[in-house]
Amino acid sequence: MGAEQMCLLPGIDEKQVRNALIKELKVYRALKVKEENRKEQEANGATGLFPSLRNQEVLNELKVRQIERALENSLDEIEQDIIRMKYLTPRVVKDLEVCEELGLKKDRYYKLKKQATFNLSTALGII
Repeated sequence: MGAEQMCLLPGIDEKQVRNALIKELKVYRALKVKEENRKEQEANGATGLFPSLRNQEVLNELKVRQIERALENSLDEIEQDIIRMKYLTPRVVKDLEVCEELGLKKDRYYKLKKQATFNLSTALGII
């Protein structure tokens, strides 16, 4: 399907798509922590613990929900594992680590990663 999608989207710079998606996934990690912190503050009656320079709570919550929905509904299980292991961990993970952990051959891994990148980018409206 990834190859078919590539044909249907002429003129798309694969590197640009991947970079935009990675940027959003990194922001997602921070927004997820922010949401958990906010809920913890509210539960303990300590709202406003830190100064807020921007009030984008609704947009941030929406972004978190939509990324979670896209991860769960636009990718199959192995694609989800690839994205989570590669981009949603606090440490830098090499492709070969993910490939080995999932027991995939390199060519299969890279094909699935590319497919997951385009499917997730499509679901989020990046492309």
